[in-house]
Amino acid sequence: MKIANAIIMPKPFFRHEENPPFPEEFYTCITKYWGMGFVGYDVNKYTPRQMVIIPVIILLLSLALMGFNVASFGMPVRPGIDFSGGTAVTLFTTDSADQIRTAFSAYPLLSIGESMNNGKYLKFGPMDDASLQALATEIGTRYPDAKIDQIGASFGETLQKQALVALIISFVGMTIVVFIAFRAVVPAGAVVLSAFADIAMTAAAMNVVGIELSLATVAALLMLIGYSVDSDILLTMRVLKRQGKLEEKLAGAFRTGIIMTTTTITAILAMWLVALLGQITVIWEIATVLLIGLVADLINTWLTNAAIIKWYVLNRGGR
Repeated sequence: MKIANAIIMPKPFFRHEENPPFPEEFYTCITKYWGMGFVGYDVNKYTPRQMVIIPVIILLLSLALMGFNVASFGMPVRPGIDFSGGTAVTLFTTDSADQIRTAFSAYPLLSIGESMNNGKYLKFGPMDDASLQALATEIGTRYPDAKIDQIGASFGETLQKQALVALIISFVGMTIVVFIAFRAVVPAGAVVLSAFADIAMTAAAMNVVGIELSLATVAALLMLIGYSVDSDILLTMRVLKRQGKLEEKLAGAFRTGIIMTTTTITAILAMWLVALLGQITVIWEIATVLLIGLVADLINTWLTNAAIIKWYVLNRGGR
């Protein structure tokens, strides 16, 4: 059978003998990259200078966008009510979003999230005590079962500082462990640089897609540091600690790393879809940040870090 032949791969994958529906190049490509070898990127094909061009451009654009946000909002990512202060209201109603906006037009309503069973999640910006009391009274009258959570501006500022401290501690701890593990400035610096680039690119992408910085997304960014270090250490350990040719070690590390990262992306994509269909905003935001970060990690691990490690080994004489 032709399907059996396609699986054992003696001929181009699923190619018809007569009048093939796709160009010849399609079957050649599928045959060449069958299985986990589907990725056409060759980590050994390019020079270190060529490899870093794309990630450097993306990183510079990300830093520029983050700098603009710092000038505008005081933070690299637009803060949510967790950090800027405000009021969150959870209620269940058949009223549409437009009806809710009309009902609360006198208040700084920022957004309306929707979930299953007619659930609504309203976010209001900071208000003075009189406006907050009036809002609570009106919500209680319209929606007696509503839940109101208020975060003061000073408390939000405290959370900002705590989140920043958490990120700094995680980076410092990661840096110490990496330097102890490799005891060489260049490989350890490459791991730290890649982790920083992952966070910077992800933060910039959050601004583009409209995800605000909250306690949940900060947790996702902290998880990204772990994911980034994992793949970067895999690459560095394979190249520096194992015997063999540089090209073979890079190719082997790339195959293993791609399997690891794509497996993680698949699992998180499933979580993202469930959260999207179930309209679970917090989980959706966490999954979105992780997906963006893992894509950034692929770029920074197999372009930035791989380029630095390749340059480092070649300048040592290829060992």
